[in-house]
Amino acid sequence: MPLSYKARRRWSLVILLVGLPLYIVVAVNVVALFDRPPLWLEFVIYVALGFIWALPFRAVFRGIGKADPDRRRP
Repeated sequence: MPLSYKARRRWSLVILLVGLPLYIVVAVNVVALFDRPPLWLEFVIYVALGFIWALPFRAVFRGIGKADPDRRRP
């Protein structure tokens, strides 16, 4: 069963306010376990991690910025 617009908005808020900061802390700690790479490589690693975190949540974030399609207009 697909999520309703309202549920997707709530889940996107939880993901952005709780999940993303946790992901950032984990990503920084994992990268810190290794010797510091050159600055350009470190930048590429963080950019790649920035894209990777959102891939599982594409369906949740899709259409969130638009008007509620389930809402009936009077």
